[in-house]
Amino acid sequence: MIKLEKKHIKIFSVLIAFVFIGSVVAIGVSQMGMAGSVASAASSAIGVIDFRQAMSQSSDLQTANQQMQDAVAAAKVEFEEKSANMSEDEKAAYYQQTQERLQQKQQDLIEPIQQKIEAEVKAVAEAKGLQVVLDKNAVVYGGQDITQDVIRKMAK
Repeated sequence: MIKLEKKHIKIFSVLIAFVFIGSVVAIGVSQMGMAGSVASAASSAIGVIDFRQAMSQSSDLQTANQQMQDAVAAAKVEFEEKSANMSEDEKAAYYQQTQERLQQKQQDLIEPIQQKIEAEVKAVAEAKGLQVVLDKNAVVYGGQDITQDVIRKMAK
């Protein structure tokens, strides 16, 4: 067995202390490097858009809403006419089919509007040099708001 003297124990303790302090300093330096990269990411080209606001101010949405209201009114009349002689189970099944048709119609009306907004977002982002655009509702802090730019571009 190795016999350690007090002198060796003190030297060994000092070496362990230096290694520990060196490790703490290294961790601190690496964290500072990460903080710098986070700060540079925050200042990078990130845009935000309030998609709901852009959607609500689209003139195409008003047209789609009117078409949807017309489709709902027509479906209501059709349902009342065709379900008059149906049993409750048949009415429920037919009602479900009618709802599914109306949901599909709504999706068919909304999808082109969403695609148009996304194309305008892409155009505005490219013009401003933005690399990423996120929905404003998903962002807690930061980002360049391009909502009004997109709305103006859609109005042209």
